[in-house]
Amino acid sequence: MNNQYIGSDFDTFLEEEGILSEVEAIAIKRVIAYQIQEAMNQAGLSKSEMARQMNTSRSSLQRLLDPKNSSLNLQTITKAASVLGKKLKVEFVLESNSDRGLS
Repeated sequence: MNNQYIGSDFDTFLEEEGILSEVEAIAIKRVIAYQIQEAMNQAGLSKSEMARQMNTSRSSLQRLLDPKNSSLNLQTITKAASVLGKKLKVEFVLESNSDRGLS
C-alpha cells in the first residue's frame, strides 16, 4: 500500500484535502465559545441572563456558544465580551515557515 501522506504534517494533509481553513475556523470558534462559557460560569450568568444583557436572543447566544457553528459575528462577540467585563482583541500574526509547509 502506498500512502501519499506518510512523512507529511497534518496541516499539509488538511490543505491538500482542501479543508485546512475550515478546520482552523472551527478550532478558533471552539476556543472563543469555551472562553465565553467559562467567563459566564465565573460571573454566575445563565444563558437567558447573558442574552438579556447582550440585548440579543437566546438562540443567537446559543449559536455563539456552539463550538460546531463556525460562523462568527464580531458585533455579537464584542457584546458578549462587554457583558463579561472584557474586551475583544483580534490580532494577525505572521505564519512561521513550518505553518506554511516550508522548512
